Amino acid sequence: MTAITVLVIAVALIAVVTLAKAVRIVPQQRQDVVERLGKYKRTLNPGLNLLVPFIDAVRTKVDMREQVVSFPPQPVITSDNLVVSIDTVLYYKVIDSVRATYEISNFIQAIEQLTVTTLRNVIGSLDLERALTSREEINRHLSGVLDETTGRWGIKVTRVEIKAIEPPPSIRDSMEKQMRAERDRRAAILNAEGHKQAQILTAEGEKQAAVLRADGDRQARILQAEGQAKAIRTVFDAIHQANPSQKVLAYQYLQALPQIANGTANKVWIVPAELTKALEGMGGALGGLSRMVGDEPVPEAAEHASAVEREAAEAAQAAAAAAQEIHDEVRVAEAQATGGSPQGLPAPEPVSPANLVNDPADQRERG
Repeated sequence: MTAITVLVIAVALIAVVTLAKAVRIVPQQRQDVVERLGKYKRTLNPGLNLLVPFIDAVRTKVDMREQVVSFPPQPVITSDNLVVSIDTVLYYKVIDSVRATYEISNFIQAIEQLTVTTLRNVIGSLDLERALTSREEINRHLSGVLDETTGRWGIKVTRVEIKAIEPPPSIRDSMEKQMRAERDRRAAILNAEGHKQAQILTAEGEKQAAVLRADGDRQARILQAEGQAKAIRTVFDAIHQANPSQKVLAYQYLQALPQIANGTANKVWIVPAELTKALEGMGGALGGLSRMVGDEPVPEAAEHASAVEREAAEAAQAAAAAAQEIHDEVRVAEAQATGGSPQGLPAPEPVSPANLVNDPADQRERG
């Protein structure tokens, strides 16, 4: 029983091992390269696959997904004899598992060395400044060379990126100083441009303000002149339409004379040298108004005429007093200017209010 049991167990183990060798399950996005007795037989696709036990063997398991590999920094000399350290990142994908297995022993190492060689050739033809600013051009050149070379290996290089370009520390310090100076220069230029624009805008604003003020002043003066002209025209038309008599005009002048004399700025020039004669002539004019044609008083207007004569007498008396006061002030001012006694203008003859309202010719006729 013991030998039979051992034999059964041995047969079972062999059956299990044979079954394990015959059945192969391949996951998605992977291909297995199968060899039969050391020779390539077929490629197993994802899913359940059967093999001949102990005859067929899986050589390699190839991942068909896109892979990324980062290469260590590589020292590269530029055309201006500066050593820079460059890090690269490579993206690739296996498109033919058989060629990737049999055409090259280690395609990762081959791609790394090819990348370094191509990178040195490209960077060697560029100076540092151009190498720092031409990453896109370097990436395109690397992708083209690697894709052309790795195509026969069953590898597709999808993308090559330069991760970093590190110049020497001394060069970095110089570049930082240069960039700082460039930024300072740009800041100074921008500040000057802003100041210039501000001054231009300020000048334009002042110019427009001055033009607007001048135009407003001109319009105001024109409107004021038009208003004064319209007022004068209205007064002139009203006077002509009313057709006032000489008596009314003389009475209005007598009423306005004290107001003119009261002005502080008019006390010097308002007093003529022959004020007495002027007042006497005015009185004669007022007295002679009664003899004007068509202006004789009528009985109905006797009371009104007497009232007018009383008002004219009062106005003449106020005008005479104002004239006397002005004459005295002129004499005092002249005395202060000459430093002596009041001299200069002769004292006017006293004028009574009756002389202003009564006509001397009428008095002679009554006498």
